[in-house]
Amino acid sequence: MIAALCLNPCVDKTVTVEAFCYGGMNRVKAAREDGSGKGVNVALALDQIGEEAVCVGTMGVGNGQVVLQRFAGTGCLGDWVKMDVPVRVNMKVLDASTGRITEINEPGSPLAPETLEEVMAKTLDWARKSTYMVLTGSTPPGCPLDIYETLTHRIREAAPECRVLLDAEGERLRLGLRAKPYMIKPNQYELELLCGRKMDSLEAIDGAARDLLDQGIAVVAVSMGGDGAYLAEKDGAWFAPPMQVPVRSTVGAGDSMVAGMLHALQLGLTGADVLRHGVAAASSSVTTEGTKLIDAGLYRRLLDRVELRPVG
Repeated sequence: MIAALCLNPCVDKTVTVEAFCYGGMNRVKAAREDGSGKGVNVALALDQIGEEAVCVGTMGVGNGQVVLQRFAGTGCLGDWVKMDVPVRVNMKVLDASTGRITEINEPGSPLAPETLEEVMAKTLDWARKSTYMVLTGSTPPGCPLDIYETLTHRIREAAPECRVLLDAEGERLRLGLRAKPYMIKPNQYELELLCGRKMDSLEAIDGAARDLLDQGIAVVAVSMGGDGAYLAEKDGAWFAPPMQVPVRSTVGAGDSMVAGMLHALQLGLTGADVLRHGVAAASSSVTTEGTKLIDAGLYRRLLDRVELRPVG
């Protein structure tokens, strides 16, 4: 079993306009709503490639049904602490003329201390049943910035066999590192925020990752968008250039990469093979529209096509 925490689920409302006009009139050509949240995406992507998975977190009323609908007909479990407020809405504006997406994200409703304690208790319960716990995504107002650090410590005490994968940004990532999670997966921008400098070359990313290994992180994976992906552990580091696949949507690609890497770890694979699975999963994800995430068949076909280069 692999568990993923989602403290701040959302509904992604995507609208398509012909050509986005900043400060002017924009007429919507198409619109859709999808339940989302990084923990939701990771858990569902794991289910799509055959792993037992559960998403634990909070869930609002009303439009929360849009999120819950994504679990219908899947083998993925959901264990929620109900909140008497709607789920936050994130607006994504797709400019059809350029393919660029502008995102406007709501912060979410404040999290009461008793609700947070209930979610943390559920998280520890699932950690005792799981080999990996994924702590990922934004947190709502009222949630301590060190929540992922606190949870990593508590998981280590309550479920020492459960490894933590941390995928967060900003202070949540910086503070979370103090608890030394087993694995982290920042994207290139998040790594820049963490290190306080530009990561404009593979050498820079490699140097930052090796510093993190020295701090006690066992595996550091970095998603680099259209430039590829990187992974380092004590036995080496590898880079995978981007795969040539048709891109329909990048939504959930990073979460799919996490799912692919965790699947590889569950299979007992290490190093370059973990990166191989992550890149194949992310590459299959960008070929799908909306929140469909991984195309399991394409994911398996792409595995042999992933190019891996040793770094350093």
